[in-house]
Amino acid sequence: MLQCVLVLNYTSPETKNKSMGNGLACMPKKDQRIGSRSKRSSNSRSQRKMAASDEELLHHQALAMAIRQHQLSQRFEGSMSRRFGSTSSRRRDLPDSVANEKLPPVFLENIATKKIVLVHGEGFGAWCWYKTISLLEESGLHPVALDLTGSGIDNTDTNSITTLEDYARPLINNLQSLPDDEKVILVGHSCGGAVVSYALENYPKKISKAVYLTATMVSNGQKPFDVFSEQLASADLFLQQSQFLLYGNGRDKPPTGINLDKQQIKMLYFNQSPSKDIALATVSMRPIPLAPIMEKLSVSAENYGTVRRYYVQTLDDNMLSADVQERLVRENPPDGVFKIKGSDHCPFFSKPQSLNKVLLEIAQIP
Repeated sequence: MLQCVLVLNYTSPETKNKSMGNGLACMPKKDQRIGSRSKRSSNSRSQRKMAASDEELLHHQALAMAIRQHQLSQRFEGSMSRRFGSTSSRRRDLPDSVANEKLPPVFLENIATKKIVLVHGEGFGAWCWYKTISLLEESGLHPVALDLTGSGIDNTDTNSITTLEDYARPLINNLQSLPDDEKVILVGHSCGGAVVSYALENYPKKISKAVYLTATMVSNGQKPFDVFSEQLASADLFLQQSQFLLYGNGRDKPPTGINLDKQQIKMLYFNQSPSKDIALATVSMRPIPLAPIMEKLSVSAENYGTVRRYYVQTLDDNMLSADVQERLVRENPPDGVFKIKGSDHCPFFSKPQSLNKVLLEIAQIP
């Protein structure tokens, strides 16, 4: 005889990926005469087993998603369209309440650019965009998440990456493969902003808009690392003293990478993110190649300056403080600025609904 227990796991919108949903647990029913206390004890043990099993299953599925993220091709076409006005001179503050309830999908049809290329930041990979991809696809857009060189499931040794061009190669290959009449929206997170800027300078005609998500939107002649000097010390001091440096070519050669410890990562990147996303990140993040973020960026008004740029600020960010983000916007003014309240450095984890709302609005700007 089998006794079956239905385990119901409620999933809130902002933490939809934290739970595996409902489960059915079956176990032998040894004796119909077992007392009610014994039954309660058995049920309690069964539910604890189910919880542990769900936790392990979630972990494996999340890691599997990281491996197959770049293969996602499911697309949704809708019948309802909604258009927002231009934000070129406006700032949008998104309240915490935006992310606390499930927003109905907004299906977008009559927009010029539906393809959105998501560029991860330092140490991350395509896997970090899994919530964003799902939400954008529900609205009829076509998101693509790439692994930069030495990131995610790309097998390149990070110690061998010596230039920003090397690091950006997967994005460049993607842009070069586009048909002549097709453009994309680029979204760059953190140091992925430097990769986006590099693409704007070299392939401006392939890009309709660029979104800098709490990112290194540096000016001509600046290094991406300079943006983080407030948190990690100046570049010169960091290279002399940091305990997080990697020396892939030997201690007698310049450092090749950065490897932050788990506590440092949690404190800087994930102070508002769900625990399961933090767990996914700590087992999936890879060392950060040093050369691309220490390279001075070269951008021009003739190329980089012809593409519309939008900046998304995160207001509870320990990695890139609100003051630093304001300075970036002030020194290199974009066409529009959006703010997400209550988000840490990784809004794709901590505020995915709010981030999705911003991206949909930008996508609809004519």
